[in-house]
Amino acid sequence: MNAPTPHSQLKPRPLYEEVAELLRQRIFKAQKDDMEPGAWIDEQKLAQEFGISRTPLREAIKVLAAEGLVTMKMRRGAYVTEVNAKDLRDVFHLMAVLEADAAGVVALTASQEQLQALEALHQQLEKAVKDRVKFFSLNEAFHTQLLSLANNRWREQMVADLRKVMKLNRAQSLLKAGRIAQSLAEHRAIMAALLKRDVHAAQAAMRAHIESGQEAAA
Repeated sequence: MNAPTPHSQLKPRPLYEEVAELLRQRIFKAQKDDMEPGAWIDEQKLAQEFGISRTPLREAIKVLAAEGLVTMKMRRGAYVTEVNAKDLRDVFHLMAVLEADAAGVVALTASQEQLQALEALHQQLEKAVKDRVKFFSLNEAFHTQLLSLANNRWREQMVADLRKVMKLNRAQSLLKAGRIAQSLAEHRAIMAALLKRDVHAAQAAMRAHIESGQEAAA
């Protein structure tokens, strides 16, 4: 008997997770009126569109509600979350606290090889200044890798959920004139502090970076 391949040992993804991802991307893109902020989520219509029962759809909506992308209202159903100015301030405040702490941990504990890998990612960011889509993707990858190096899965999950809520803000900070160049300069400061193993400078640079992003997103 042939040994099972690694792929054959993987468990199939639950249907509700696939549905959650489809809805998540629709919410981020907001290409349809029924997924605009504040829109009521028509479960029956979506279930028919996806060709599924309402049970996995409702489980998917619960996942998005836990992430803050959907708001459940008593006896009224589920709505795409609306993000107001206070919401954004609160989200950015928590992001600054969590990511600044992570930067300090990385400056103190990361190996030289790990810092070199992070520096390589930063160099890719340097080369992507004329491609906003690529820059945005690499920027997110840089922050994700830094959080991973800080090695606290609870913090990683919290930041991931906060970033999802940030995406509900249609005025993306990196789309503002001059913001990419400013963001890149801030990344240079973060990277320089990390390479110097300067904990306080890394924390301060990351906090300044997040706060600058908040100003651009306002």
